[in-house]
Amino acid sequence: MSPSTTIREPGLLEDATARAGRYLDSLADRAVAADPVAVEKLRSRVGSGLPEAPTAPRAVLAELDAIASDATVASAGPRFFGFVHGGSLPVAAAASVLATAWDQNAFCMTSSPAGVLLEEIVLGWLREVLDLPADSVGAVTTGATVANFTALAAARHHLLEAQGWDVEADGLFGAPPLRVLLSAESHPTVRKALGLLGLGRDRVELIETDARGRIRVDAIPRIDGPTLVCAQAGNVNSGDFDPFDALADACAGPLAWLHVDGAFGLWARASRAKRDLARGLERADSWATDGHKWLNVPYDCGIAFVRESRALRGAMLLSAAYLPGDAPREPFHHLPETSRRARGVELWAALRGLGRSGIEELVDRCCRHARRFADGLSTAGYEILNEVVLNQVVVSFGDDETNRAVVDAVQRAGVCWCGPTEWRGRSAMRISVSCWATGDEDVERSIESIVGCARDVTRARRGKA
Repeated sequence: MSPSTTIREPGLLEDATARAGRYLDSLADRAVAADPVAVEKLRSRVGSGLPEAPTAPRAVLAELDAIASDATVASAGPRFFGFVHGGSLPVAAAASVLATAWDQNAFCMTSSPAGVLLEEIVLGWLREVLDLPADSVGAVTTGATVANFTALAAARHHLLEAQGWDVEADGLFGAPPLRVLLSAESHPTVRKALGLLGLGRDRVELIETDARGRIRVDAIPRIDGPTLVCAQAGNVNSGDFDPFDALADACAGPLAWLHVDGAFGLWARASRAKRDLARGLERADSWATDGHKWLNVPYDCGIAFVRESRALRGAMLLSAAYLPGDAPREPFHHLPETSRRARGVELWAALRGLGRSGIEELVDRCCRHARRFADGLSTAGYEILNEVVLNQVVVSFGDDETNRAVVDAVQRAGVCWCGPTEWRGRSAMRISVSCWATGDEDVERSIESIVGCARDVTRARRGKA
C-alpha cells in the first residue's frame, strides 16, 4: 500500500473543515435543490472502475468536493421544508467531527467509556425534557425506523413471554398469536418494523381516524387478549396526535402494550405551549423518536425508550465468550446493533448547547413559522387542508395536476424545497418546518416564491385552455 494512503497528511482535517465551512456558508444563497448538471456529471461516474493506483489524500478530498458538493440537496439550510428534515446545529456538526476523529465503537464500556457514558447522560436528559417515566430505559439507534423496531421487539418479547413463549429462542413458528392494532394514519416505517419482526405488515387491524388524522376514541376496540397497539405523536401530514389517555385506558390490562411513534411529534413535550397535544403520552409502554429531526443533530440518530427495562433487555440480549460482562448498562444489550458509532456525542452537544429553554424555543419558533406559512398562503387564496397545530402545513392549489405542477415549479425555482403529499384523498404540497436555521425572512421569501410559482402555473394552464 502506498504511504500516501496511510500517513496522516498535515493540514488534511483543516482542509476538510475549510471546505465544509464554505459549503455551509453557501446554504443561505444557493438553490435548495441539487444542481441537475452536477447530478448528471456524478451519475456519469456510476459504473466506472476503481482506479488502480493510490491517490494522495488531499487530492481525494478536493475531488470529492468538486464532484459531489453541488449534487447535494441543501437540506441543512434554512429553506428546506421536505420530509421533516432538520439541519445540523453547528455545535452538533462540530461534535460529530470530533467524534469521528475519536472513532469510537460505542457498543460497550470496554470499547468506549466516553461514548457509553455520554449516551447515559443524554438519555437521562431526554427523559427529563420529554417528560417520560424516569425508570424507562433508552437506546440510541440509527433512526426512528430502528427505534420503532427496537421498542416493538421489546413489546413482542413481553407479550409472548407473558404467555410462556421465548420468542428469541424459539422464533414465531408455533408461537401464540398476537393482535396488532395500528392507526389508519400510521407511518409506513412502523409497518416495516412490524414486518421485520415477523408480525406482518398487512396482518394488522387498522383503527379508523378522524378528519385530523387522529385515532377516533369511539373506534378503539375492546382489548381482551395479547395485543400490541401502535399510536402516533405527530401525524406526518397534519402534525396531530392520537388520544393517548383513551388508548392507555384501553391498554390497561397486563396483556396489552401501547407504543407511540413520535419521530418528530414527541418533541412537542418540550414546549409548554404544545405539550397538551401529547397529553397522556407518558402512560404508554414505549416510545420512538428521531434526534435528526427536530433536535437537529446530524444523520443518523434515533431514540427508543421502553418502560420495562427487562422487556428490552430480553429482546436484545447478546452473549459471547469474548464480550464483556455486565456493566450497569451495556448498549449492545438494549439495541440491534453491536458495532455502532458514538451518536450520543452529537446528542450531548445539541442538548448541552440548547438547554431546556433552547429546545422549547426551537419547537415554538418552528410552529410559529408553520402558522405564518398557513396564513400567508391562505391570504393568497390557497386552501390549507389541515388544522395547523404543530409544524406541518398541507396546502392545495387546485386539482391534482395543478398541485403536481406547483410542487415541481417550487422545487425548480430553488428558493425553497417542499414535497408532494396526499391528505384525506386529495393531492397537496406539504411544508415541514423543523430546522434551527429557518428565520422569519426565510419564511417570507419562501411564501413569495411559492405564491409566484402557483400563479405562474395557473396562468400557464389557463393559456392552454
